[in-house]
Amino acid sequence: MYDCSHGAGSSQSPAAEPGPTPRRRHTIHRLAHNDPVNDLDFLLTPEGRALLDEVRDTDPVRELAVATRLRRTHPAELVSAALGQARLRQRAVAKFGAEDAGRMFFTPNGVEQSTRASVAAYRAGRFAALGVASVADLCCGIGGDAIALARAGIRVLAVDRDPVTAAAARANADALGLAGLIEVREADVTEVDTEAYDAVFVDPARRGGRGRIFDPEAYSPPLSWAVRAARTASRAAALKVAPGIPHEAVPEDAEAEWISDGGDVKEAVLWFGAGAAPGAVRATLLPGPRTLPGTGLPDPEVRTPGRYLYEPDGAVIRAHLVAEVAAQVGGGLLDATIAYVTADELLPTPYATAYEITDRMPFNVKKLKALLRERGVGTLTVKKRGSAVEPEELRRKVKPQGPNSATVFLTRVAGAPTMLVGHPAR
Repeated sequence: MYDCSHGAGSSQSPAAEPGPTPRRRHTIHRLAHNDPVNDLDFLLTPEGRALLDEVRDTDPVRELAVATRLRRTHPAELVSAALGQARLRQRAVAKFGAEDAGRMFFTPNGVEQSTRASVAAYRAGRFAALGVASVADLCCGIGGDAIALARAGIRVLAVDRDPVTAAAARANADALGLAGLIEVREADVTEVDTEAYDAVFVDPARRGGRGRIFDPEAYSPPLSWAVRAARTASRAAALKVAPGIPHEAVPEDAEAEWISDGGDVKEAVLWFGAGAAPGAVRATLLPGPRTLPGTGLPDPEVRTPGRYLYEPDGAVIRAHLVAEVAAQVGGGLLDATIAYVTADELLPTPYATAYEITDRMPFNVKKLKALLRERGVGTLTVKKRGSAVEPEELRRKVKPQGPNSATVFLTRVAGAPTMLVGHPAR
């Protein structure tokens, strides 16, 4: 049995010993800072919902005073649960937006590991475009992907083994008016029959007791099981995996897609069945979406730095599509091992950010400090690839002062440590 939960993060509880039926106790889950967060039973009562509304906008610095006041009229466990949930909702705004986050229910791991709403909506749209009418969402967590699928008009079976996480998913479907399209089932995903569904979506747990898990076979459930489940789908399937998945770990019959949102790489997805091109790779950038397909180009040649430097989007780099960007801008690489493209002309592309380079010099902090002082640079953006120097350490040493701004790239040019100074191209 696998602990695929994106919620409380604990293994399934062992069966109770035979004997008298014990009085039911509420399980207390704890955040990283040790404030207790109760299970959802407290919060789903009328008193709990009213208290959640009351503490919705509580400033974290005032939590102790608020908790002290509320405990005079409410059970201490309920007050702790409400304040903890309010804090989770505040954290979830970045992923779900203020309106949805303010109505949803979260677990600490659920906030951390759930899919960003924009990414989930994109994936749901791709399923819908394939004519998928029903999806088995295995390892559903607090329901982020199930919500997006339902909003795309797709019927969803959402499965998670952890009881608190499944309860959160059920509460979220109800809170957002989607209970008619989302069935939440507390079960081990390996024991769920998905034959009645058009498609399968699997989001294995990629965190353990020691943090992130990088070996796909150490996912819970393992990638090999998820692939077998995907291959049984009647129409299509998608597996959410870590963006750092080795390309050699991608099955030959899958299409691999790396997705970024606002420039931040969020995940990789392995697609099977209808609409998937086996062996193909693509990078998708949100908002948009803008998708760059792989064309099998060889690595670009290394050339001397030109007037412009292009920094490819992280999804492009993860998908190994830097050559496609270089071809678009007529450029080459600064170094054979560095994903910076250089070119003589400014040819805008949505798949890379362009900078105009004004200065190039061997790595030398004193010379950089003198140059920045001469240019009156007080706002310095430091980017690095292929350099061991930490950006904050460099800022402390050069002490930028003045009204102007600049970007410095710490990198290698044909193997030599180099500093390139410039600014975003206009």
